Amino acid sequence: MIDEMSIALFPGSFDPFHNGHLEVVERASLLFDEVVVAVVRNPQKAEPMFDLDERVGMLEESLAGIEGVTITSVSTLVVTVAREVGASAIIRGLRAVSDFENELQMAQMNRQLSGIDTLFIPTSANRSFIASRLLREVARLGGDVSAMVPAPVAKRLEERFAS
Repeated sequence: MIDEMSIALFPGSFDPFHNGHLEVVERASLLFDEVVVAVVRNPQKAEPMFDLDERVGMLEESLAGIEGVTITSVSTLVVTVAREVGASAIIRGLRAVSDFENELQMAQMNRQLSGIDTLFIPTSANRSFIASRLLREVARLGGDVSAMVPAPVAKRLEERFAS
């Protein structure tokens, strides 16, 4: 039997990347040999706060100390990227039950399209309220979100909204 490297794909808009996302990557890295974090341009979401290159840069800095993690950006179907990188699973983080319904539907569609399963990783209770949408709003209005995001993201948010 040939030992195959296990690869997982963790897609998201990561606008901005936060500590809930970081926890999911850290936990996935314990389960898989490689975790490919894919920054996705989601046309269904509003104009992003940070462009793709900025988000990739923040991820590279935020995830630099975690073994077996690579970062890419994509603007195609997640299952296409999963096939391209040889992923055996797609990783999705869950904060609350309300996330599950939409995530389950996407997981079922992805499985139908590709045969690739989705693994749900729930965040810890102390991070379950963190959402990129809320972080953007608080940061825009001058609130301090530094305890909820990795240091490189906090720095970029501070620079973006310095008055």
